[in-house]
Amino acid sequence: MTNPLPPCLICAGETYTHTPVLWQGLINEWALSPAEADYVDRQQGTRCSGCGCNLRSIALAGAILNAAGTDTRFDEWLATSPPLRTLEINPAGDISPMLAALPRLVRVRYPSIDMQALPHPDGSFDLVLHSDTLEHVPDPRLGLSECQRVLAPGGWLAMTVPTIPGRLTRCRQGLAPSYHGSEGQNRDDHLVHTEFGADTWSMLAEVGFERIGIRTFAYPCAIAWLACKRP
Repeated sequence: MTNPLPPCLICAGETYTHTPVLWQGLINEWALSPAEADYVDRQQGTRCSGCGCNLRSIALAGAILNAAGTDTRFDEWLATSPPLRTLEINPAGDISPMLAALPRLVRVRYPSIDMQALPHPDGSFDLVLHSDTLEHVPDPRLGLSECQRVLAPGGWLAMTVPTIPGRLTRCRQGLAPSYHGSEGQNRDDHLVHTEFGADTWSMLAEVGFERIGIRTFAYPCAIAWLACKRP
């Protein structure tokens, strides 16, 4: 289908297709209104016909471009092979295969590598990326603190979390277990510990990040967060 969406930040494509991804059980657990369910479903299931990336991945690419201080397309930026020391925690959405173009890329997988205790020295990276991972970390503040620790001064974190901007963040402790991923596949690493809202920025501030911002794409469908470590 053709949607009134902006051109893709990755490839400048202008047409999109949609495949529904949410299921009723998850909608109920998350207590999503029809409007919230619609934009979350578009966030995950609407894809650029050109590069195949979904909306949240396009928003993340935009956040990376903001962190890099460029307004070029993401595919063009990658083609320059910027020599950033980059840590990718779990595949960063649909842009993960593209990131292989980065010459100094390090990839780790959570929970095999604990995001709350990253095995990297202080100041090892210029850019840290993760996409829809932090909600699965038992202590998200500790996970963000570790991201900050391994960044060099002036380095950037770019991330997505499923965000409901009309709400505040809540911990799911004491609530029935909820899993993201696919219906019926209740993997331990897909268990949701935190549901993020409009105050997500405050968690980044609490752990010491500065120059905190957001990059939206087709708001409120897709929101990415970026934050700088103090130079």
